[in-house]
Amino acid sequence: MSSTDKEQYKVRKEPYYQAQGNEVALFEAAYRNRLPVMVKGPTGCGKSRFVEHMAWKLGKPLITVACNEDMTASDLVGRYLLEANGTRWLDGPLTTAARIGAICYLDEIVEARQDTTVVIHPLTDHRRTLPLDKKGELIEAHPDFQLVISYNPGYQSLMKDLKQSTKQRFTAFDFDYPDAALETTILAKETGLDEALAGKLVKIGQTARNLKGHGLDEGISTRLLVYAATLIKDGVNPVEACQMSLVRPITDDADIRETLDHAIDATFA
Repeated sequence: MSSTDKEQYKVRKEPYYQAQGNEVALFEAAYRNRLPVMVKGPTGCGKSRFVEHMAWKLGKPLITVACNEDMTASDLVGRYLLEANGTRWLDGPLTTAARIGAICYLDEIVEARQDTTVVIHPLTDHRRTLPLDKKGELIEAHPDFQLVISYNPGYQSLMKDLKQSTKQRFTAFDFDYPDAALETTILAKETGLDEALAGKLVKIGQTARNLKGHGLDEGISTRLLVYAATLIKDGVNPVEACQMSLVRPITDDADIRETLDHAIDATFA
């Protein structure tokens, strides 16, 4: 694959990421040793942004796959395509990453079927190989290749969890929502919103997170707080921006909505 093909997967602009701890240095150590990495945490807490930031910082191509329950092994490794003059092999994203030395990021891997995820196993141990059975080819991963996966442990179930045989092939990070001060800084830097207003949004977010398990399956994510801050920065009334970005997306329960709307009114009174 040409350098031009490789360049198309580079992260060209630095994705803003505010570290919560020592995760940047730890990821760099994992990459130096080409250890596979698993990133666990709730929805919208910065998992994907962290991976994008690290790809940019390391100067490596990044190929991201949004996993889903209909994804097959062929979707990852590749398939033959029927054309007018016969058939042509098309590499899948995992195969492309292994060939060019990219970081391959499988986002929300538990959404994929377990019989699909087993294809990553040979890439996560000393072999660092990817067998293409349909093509009769064994790919040795490029020296720069690294595999990164993520998922939300809060959505785990007997039907949606990783096998221990998969989990124990990875190093892992636990992510969570930032503390109030750091999350306020993130909103202000990400959107340009005044820190005082950003702090009010964070307060609302924390109120909603306290309702998790008491009417809410998931609290308000940092991502949704950024949406609200973006709308307010654009001139939208703060109460309406919060209702649109923070309440309506996460619940249809009338009582929960009323509770959160009351918190918003009290915050911006």
